Amino acid sequence: MANLISQSTENDAKLLVWASLEHGTERAKFGFEPTEIAREYHLLRQEVLSALESDLQFATGTEVMRVVKLIDAVIDEAIAQAFVSYTQERVLEMEQLHSQLLLTNEELNRLVNATQENISHLAHELKTPLHSIINYSDLFLRQVRKRSELKDSVPSIEHIERVLRNGRQLICLINSALELSRCEAGKMQLRLVNSRVKSVINSAIEIMEPLAQAKQLPIMVDYTLAPDKVKTDPLRLQQIITNLLSNAIRYTKFGSITLTCYSLSDQQWMIVIIDTGIGISLEEQSRVFEPFYRGASNVPKPDSTGLGLPIVKQLVKLMQGEIFLESQVGVGTTFTLILPVEVK
Repeated sequence: MANLISQSTENDAKLLVWASLEHGTERAKFGFEPTEIAREYHLLRQEVLSALESDLQFATGTEVMRVVKLIDAVIDEAIAQAFVSYTQERVLEMEQLHSQLLLTNEELNRLVNATQENISHLAHELKTPLHSIINYSDLFLRQVRKRSELKDSVPSIEHIERVLRNGRQLICLINSALELSRCEAGKMQLRLVNSRVKSVINSAIEIMEPLAQAKQLPIMVDYTLAPDKVKTDPLRLQQIITNLLSNAIRYTKFGSITLTCYSLSDQQWMIVIIDTGIGISLEEQSRVFEPFYRGASNVPKPDSTGLGLPIVKQLVKLMQGEIFLESQVGVGTTFTLILPVEVK
């Protein structure tokens, strides 16, 4: 730079360009920010002017201006070259990172697909012997009940009933896991038809009413403001409502369950399910939609697989809707569904 500024016969502009390019590349490799590089050249400019200050004291104004312009021109050119190589190096890094991310994403997709296939295969393999156990246990139980000489064999019957109960629970868990896997893999298809909202809700209530009556919990329904018809998958909609009602009944000892349904607009409608149960803490509210999560260890979880709410969330997403949760420990929980009047 000194040679260039002094306009000596030894100056070499190519050497300056090369040095500036190397400087920019090195700074990019070490992770410097552009502002830091600019500051380096700002400090260099100050150092050059400071070094020449004593010599310029006796120079004329014209000479001082010429020197300052030369310094500015040389350093500006050095900055430009440094930023060229800095940008090129950063672009190269981004391209390499992009390639690595693509490879990683492909590998993750492969692992996810392989895992889902393995889980599905394992679940199907488990279902066959389980169905056999349940069917033979059921057959044996019916035979025992018919034979009078074995009626006093209460412990045997209790053992068989326990086998049946646990087997059915395991079948339910496997079916739920398969369903969630299909949802996450995007393999579940909706069968869209024009459906009567009241009929779908009534069907869900009929299924869950015996469970509620066993705990003396009234289910109060209000769908006077609900849309008459919606285009949706009625079986999946019934499944969503049934799962939410089941969850509400399971975690409610006293009080009631309320289901309210009404139109929001020509494009949307809403279902609100409120219980007076144990409630969900703020820490757990963000996790209740995770597969197999079943809340705090001190909370009773009869017949809970931890898959009901994750399936509900996936189905609501599949039906282009949204689900919201509000809850307070010891007061109760409210689930709000917002669904399109016509699922596309």
